[in-house]
Parts: sequence; structure tokens; C-alpha cells
Amino acid sequence: MQFQIDFAQSKTQTFLKPSDTLNNKRLKGVAISETAIATGALIGLNQLWYADYPQSNLHSINDSEEWLQMDKVGHMFSAYHIGSFGYNALQWSGCSEKYKLVYGSTIGLAFMSVVEVFDGYSAEWGFSWGDMAANASGTALFVSQELIWKEQRITPKFSFHTTSYAPLRPNVLGSSLSEQLLKDYNGQTYWLSANMGSFFKSTKIPKWLNVAVGYGATGMLTGNAENNAINSSFETKRTRQFYLSLDADLTKINTKSHFLSTFFAVFNTIKIPAPTLEISGLHGIKFHYMYF
Repeated sequence: MQFQIDFAQSKTQTFLKPSDTLNNKRLKGVAISETAIATGALIGLNQLWYADYPQSNLHSINDSEEWLQMDKVGHMFSAYHIGSFGYNALQWSGCSEKYKLVYGSTIGLAFMSVVEVFDGYSAEWGFSWGDMAANASGTALFVSQELIWKEQRITPKFSFHTTSYAPLRPNVLGSSLSEQLLKDYNGQTYWLSANMGSFFKSTKIPKWLNVAVGYGATGMLTGNAENNAINSSFETKRTRQFYLSLDADLTKINTKSHFLSTFFAVFNTIKIPAPTLEISGLHGIKFHYMYF
């Protein structure tokens, strides 16, 4: 039994280890897998987000003032991490740096552009150049760090907590937890998490220690302020929220296990709960002993 476990672990290690040279078999597998994942994700997104709304001709809208720009930050986050996945998948295949940057890190921009076209054909939404600019900024954040530092020192991260707003408009903000993760901007917080050890070369600073600044918003039942009241007896105050907190860069944790390295890379998209300082027009300055 122990031999079988060790053999399985060894095979997993070998499989997850990035190739030193171009591995055409792996490259083909990456191309097929990414196509399948992207197709499945778009089908799922269509069912979750667009299926209940009528379709229209391709059109554009100016939604730059909606949702206090929380949706734009979400686009940046998504484009960055999908691009990061594409880059690392090609690194696993043994591709050159130029190939990884040109064809890997831009996959997020390509995927999010398709999503934007979906919006353009939906009567409820529309193609947004603001969203496209946010998509491009997420890709640029990844690529620029690879070109300048050869590493990702600043990582966009996400955290979420349920709110009292979603039950008031479940058709817009989500009726289930999975829908609220995507739709309830009141409970979302987006972070830029900076690794201190990468910026300040000191043995006294733990390699995994990060400082994160976050952005969120609350009091939103609709995208626009003028339509925020759902009835005459319930109105909300739309407020931006800024945060300062500690975080951890899981990719900086030393391990010889390629499985753990992959696990840490996946979950490095999530901001860990930690003591947090909040600054907002609603609460002024508020300290959270543990913020999610």
C-alpha cells in the first residue's frame, strides 16, 4: 500500500513539474484543455447570467458610472488571473518566454472580450468599452510585471461576504451563494496585494508577507444612483470603501512538492481573512478584527 501511494505521488510530481524544453504533447494538451474549459465556462455563464434576459442586436452602452466601478475592477481581476493561468500552463509545457507572454498571458483578454460580445447581444446590457479597458488593464498588469521584474510582485485578489441587499433584489444580485459571488457587488472586495519581500530585500521580512489595499462598495441595489430605491420605504446610501490589510503570498511558501505549488497558485487569487482597516464615507475609519 505504501509503495502504491509513493508511486502515485511520484507520478503526480513528474506530471506537474514544468518542462525544461518544449513538450509538444503537453502543448497540445494545454490547447485542447483551454478550449474545453473556455467553452464550458461560456456555456455556464450564459445559463447563469444571460438566459433569463431577451437578446438584441449587437449594441454598445456607456456604463462607466454604474455600480461605483466595482464591475470594472472585477473585469481587471478576471483578465489578470485567466492570463496568469494561460502563462503558467505554457510554462508547464516548456514554451519560450515570448510565447508565454504573447499567447498565454493574453488569453484573459481574449476570453473577457468574448464575454463582452455576449453583453453586446443582450438587451439587458451592452458592449462596454469601459469593460474592455478594464480587461486590457488586467492583462497589462501581468505582462508589465513579467517584463520589469520577471515575477508577480503585485497580485489582484478577491474576498466576499454575504449581504442584506441580495434578498431585496435576488433577480439582480443573486438568489444563491454562487450567483451572489458574481452579482452582489456589495459583498465583493478587490485587492492589490504586494509582496514585501520582493520590494524590500531583507532577511527579517517573511518571504510570504504581503500588504494589501482593497476597494469595495455598498448600498447598491441597482447600477445607477437615481434608480437605487426599490420602493418608497427603502433607500440606501451608495458608498465607496477602501481597506488596508495584511495578506500572504502563497506562492512564496517554499515547497518541493509541485502539487502544493499548484495548489498555492490556485488559491493565491483569494485574499486571506485578516485584521483590516476600513476607510469609507459611511463609517469613517473602522477597524475589523477579521475581515472577509
